[in-house]
Amino acid sequence: MAQPHGIMRYDLESETLWVKRANAGNPGWHYRLLDVLAGLLRLPVLEPVPNPGGAETIRTEVRRLRNFAAAGLRVPQVLAVAETAFVMRHLGRPGQEAPSLSNAIEHAIAQGSEAVLALWRQGLLAIAEVHTRGEVLSQAAARNMVCCADGVIGFIDFEDDPAAHLPRAVCMARDALNYAQSTALFLQQAGAMKQAQTHWAAFVQRLPDDAQQVLVRTVRKLSCVRFLPRSRRLGRDTLRVLAAHDLLAAAPVQLLAKP
Repeated sequence: MAQPHGIMRYDLESETLWVKRANAGNPGWHYRLLDVLAGLLRLPVLEPVPNPGGAETIRTEVRRLRNFAAAGLRVPQVLAVAETAFVMRHLGRPGQEAPSLSNAIEHAIAQGSEAVLALWRQGLLAIAEVHTRGEVLSQAAARNMVCCADGVIGFIDFEDDPAAHLPRAVCMARDALNYAQSTALFLQQAGAMKQAQTHWAAFVQRLPDDAQQVLVRTVRKLSCVRFLPRSRRLGRDTLRVLAAHDLLAAAPVQLLAKP
């Protein structure tokens, strides 16, 4: 608990470990505000998933890491657990970095659309595999996905458990929306949006019907964002939202027509 940061890396002679200690959690008013917003907009994907902090958050993350590992999904191996902290093994090989998928995609922009699209599809397929094995992610942003040296996508950051608070269909739609919001701007910058839209539509069609409908209703509710000016003066976050809308709106016409 004396380490200066919530999570820190320790490079030993033969391997690299991470120690994660308990944090203070998020203020309660954040959840109340999100809950009100979700109710007003009738968007269940905005309903808050609590992160209480302290020992409960440590127990949640350790449990979820072990569940993912038992399901055959790539996550850091938990080595030791205390009430207020735990130790996990680095996903990379000793002495090698394991970049986040977000960083890998952004760095691939200079290599062209095919390089970006290949990495982006790998992340999308990894999320689909998580769902196939009965799990959902916490925050499915590309920054929480890791490119391992053997080509497998790993997952990190499980401080909350959406499945304990929300229906599975909503959790699956949240995963899809988080990934789209965190990667769509990279696709646009690389000129890979059109190709990605085809893969996105196929991904959506493979979701269960109830998850598809949550996703479609969310896109409909947020369709007004397309009228925002595409100006850098509005900031990078606005450009991310606009790019995500371009990607999300690629769902098949027959799907969008469902009530």
